[in-house]
Amino acid sequence: MAIALNTLVAEADRYLNAARIADYCPNGLQVEGRPQVRRIVSGVTASQALLDAAVEAEADVILVHHGYFWKNEDARVVGMKQRRLKTLLTHDISLLAYHLPLDVHPEVGNNVQLARLLELTIEGPLEPDNPKSVGLVGSLDSPLTPVDFMHRIHEALGREPLMIEGSGLIRRVAWCTGGAQGYIDQAVNAGVDAYLTGEASEPTVHVARENGLSFFAAGHHATERYGVQALGDYLARRFAIEHLFIDVPNPV
Repeated sequence: MAIALNTLVAEADRYLNAARIADYCPNGLQVEGRPQVRRIVSGVTASQALLDAAVEAEADVILVHHGYFWKNEDARVVGMKQRRLKTLLTHDISLLAYHLPLDVHPEVGNNVQLARLLELTIEGPLEPDNPKSVGLVGSLDSPLTPVDFMHRIHEALGREPLMIEGSGLIRRVAWCTGGAQGYIDQAVNAGVDAYLTGEASEPTVHVARENGLSFFAAGHHATERYGVQALGDYLARRFAIEHLFIDVPNPV
């Protein structure tokens, strides 16, 4: 079965409420390909490796979290950008990308999906007074030591996170997928026992240590594999088309 590309895009835009979320890049259809869609290939980032794998898989649409045309990006179509766009245009494949709308969605969002993987009960936003809050706060069913929580992350995501061990057991957790280490101050203010994100920076370590907070950096890529899969599955069910997630490994 096939669905019209514009119908697919309209549903994804509607479902993610994309038009109402200010972002650093255009959300939705970034490159237009063939008008009919039978197969979606999803992945975290629209890298050349993902594009090549999608061509091999005979995709009509590539659905990603990290697409193109970021704010302050060089607008010239040269080098790597030229090669990527040439691959899409030569093979008549559409690129569909959602950044913040896919982070914050209450059903298929990266942060909600990570909570399900780690068996965290969501309590609310990390910044309750900020309507644009991306991160979440939640709790574990029973307290865990930092090492035991690290093992849970490792088992769920398939990679061992960087850990800064805090001063006690972990009951309440704040988290925000991707490169959100800067939200650690909000996690401290929220009074949680641990903060989990994708990346770490030099100051993050000191903030965690000096506040007795356990901190986990589980990988930008690894923490953001799940929202795009859930969105692809939703669209596949909605329109009775095929969906294949392709993971291009990334150590960061």
